[in-house]
Amino acid sequence: MIGISYKKYNLNFAYLILLIILLSFSFCKSFASENDNFKLSMQNSGSQKVSFHAWGGSPSINQYIQWAAMKVHDRYGIDLKHVKLTNTSHAVSRILAEKIAGKAENGSIDLLWINGENFSLMKSAGLLQEKGWAFDLPSFIYVNPEKMPDTVIDFGIPTDGLESPWGRAQFVFGYNSKKIKAKPNSAVKLKNWIKMNPGQFTYPQPPDFIGTSFLKQLLVQLVENKDALYEPASNSDSENLLAPLWGWLDETHPYFWRKAKIFPLSNAHLLRLLGDREIDIAMSFNPAEFSHAIEQGILSNDIKSFIFEKGSLANVHFVTIPFNATSPNAAKLVANFLLSPEAQLQKANLKIWGDPTVLDIQKLPLEIRNEFNMLPAHAAMLNANELQKIIAEPHPSWVELIEEGWLKRYAN
Repeated sequence: MIGISYKKYNLNFAYLILLIILLSFSFCKSFASENDNFKLSMQNSGSQKVSFHAWGGSPSINQYIQWAAMKVHDRYGIDLKHVKLTNTSHAVSRILAEKIAGKAENGSIDLLWINGENFSLMKSAGLLQEKGWAFDLPSFIYVNPEKMPDTVIDFGIPTDGLESPWGRAQFVFGYNSKKIKAKPNSAVKLKNWIKMNPGQFTYPQPPDFIGTSFLKQLLVQLVENKDALYEPASNSDSENLLAPLWGWLDETHPYFWRKAKIFPLSNAHLLRLLGDREIDIAMSFNPAEFSHAIEQGILSNDIKSFIFEKGSLANVHFVTIPFNATSPNAAKLVANFLLSPEAQLQKANLKIWGDPTVLDIQKLPLEIRNEFNMLPAHAAMLNANELQKIIAEPHPSWVELIEEGWLKRYAN
């Protein structure tokens, strides 16, 4: 009896394994077929030239986009041109101008790297492609909106499939661990540290994205009525809500690098100051930024990372297609590739870019999942617990008030 039961168990187990293999094969075949059909339908309609407007201030990001351009050219025959931006709002203004001029097709921008503030503006002004296109990308099956709602909600605004997630960001500080033993991981501690170490701190001048993000990070820490920050600014007494931020800056600016008479113009400039030991603390919106800079020889191994103890701002950045793109179908092929496990794996490698993936690792095929798990780590990166301590971005309407208020008070 024991022998017969054992054989039956083995037979049933074998059938189970075979069934799993067949189902896996069926899934992979189905996805491959769906991907091929998507590729065919996109390639057979419209131009194969894509004008990709994206921030061009990082050599590593520029190199990654060049790599992606080579891939989509080899696979789809797409000529992807990276138009380097210093400020995404300039591209948004161009699209808006084309709409006002009645240019409903053959627009100058096919694909745009975008943040929540500009997405909100473009969505409300009708500057985007039809709803749902991003959800229809074959690579979107590896996204998990239930687990990661920020892949479908941008700065509190539902994406409605008008933009495709590309990467994950979290606000982080980098510091000289040789000189700083106790991390100033709160707004109060940072203020005290700045006053005790004059000339060793600064931030990029708003409206630089990192500079504005630093101000938002401070505001979320300092304001008592935090819920008001997640509603349109017009719904609250914005002057009183912003007062703690201006008070913090008024108190600390006299102790800044160059006494806050001038500010770095970009995040790259800020990193150089940290690398040259002119300052002891810098900041980024990429948790792997400082690790990547160490790998590239820009920073020394003494640089480590920290966030505020109550958490740090985090969001997802996206790519979108304007309403009047000349090559919308080819742009969808590019967006699909940028979201693919292959491209996300390449992007997440800190030796290449270090931008965290928007994919749910558990939804990936086992082989690719293992490759993600084997990505190089670095001593300068945040630990797993810190990466979970995130704070949602305030409503995008606060950005304009913060930047206007800052320029009025502190611009030289």
